[in-house]
Amino acid sequence: MKRKLAILAVLLLGWSAPALCQACAMCYSTAQATPKDGQRAINKAVLVLLIPPVGFMTLGIWMAQRYAKKRDEEQSTIEEFFESAKRWE
Repeated sequence: MKRKLAILAVLLLGWSAPALCQACAMCYSTAQATPKDGQRAINKAVLVLLIPPVGFMTLGIWMAQRYAKKRDEEQSTIEEFFESAKRWE
């Protein structure tokens, strides 16, 4: 089942690749046709639109690192407990 789903995903991505390339050419030609003020506005808009994904990725990486650190601390505490218990036997 997973294999069929992976094959379907690859086929769909390959099928949509030409459409993505055309959109880039259209955006480029439209941006070149605008005046300099319009081009600056487009550049600022791209930067503004990058803020949410970068923020979410930064938050996700921070949370993953925090979770990993807590997990490692808990694991070392449990290992220390069992080592001290072995000494008392």
